[in-house]
Amino acid sequence: MLGSFFAVLILVVSQNALASETLGCASTIRELRNLAGDASFSNRWTEVSMDDGKPLVLSIVERGGALSIEFVKTGEGLWAEAVGSICKTGNEFQARMTKDKIHLGPAASWMLSFALADGGTFTMRRLETNQLQIETQGWTGRFVPAAID
Repeated sequence: MLGSFFAVLILVVSQNALASETLGCASTIRELRNLAGDASFSNRWTEVSMDDGKPLVLSIVERGGALSIEFVKTGEGLWAEAVGSICKTGNEFQARMTKDKIHLGPAASWMLSFALADGGTFTMRRLETNQLQIETQGWTGRFVPAAID
């Protein structure tokens, strides 16, 4: 009985490890579109879940051999910018950034500044309604494509 419990536990742990396994990383827009399996995957998104009437605009651009993820708060300026690669893990994309790769702008709240002080991860998940849900510690938002550059 105890042996079968451990066999099930090992199976669950190994399946969770496989689910979080990186499926590939992108450091260019072309690689990101290939990783997403969508040649028209937008590199510009507008927030639709804000409650202040000032959406964040997400831009993903190539800069110095890496992807730059830039959030600008409409009417307020830079919210956050992070440079690195975007990796696919299961059904999600993750941009993991060390504290020296994240720059917070004047539009960032003190809570966001505190949450990302030592670096962080931006997790992006495509929703069925052609939306992108983006999360990081202490914040989440839903975005729609704005333009394809």
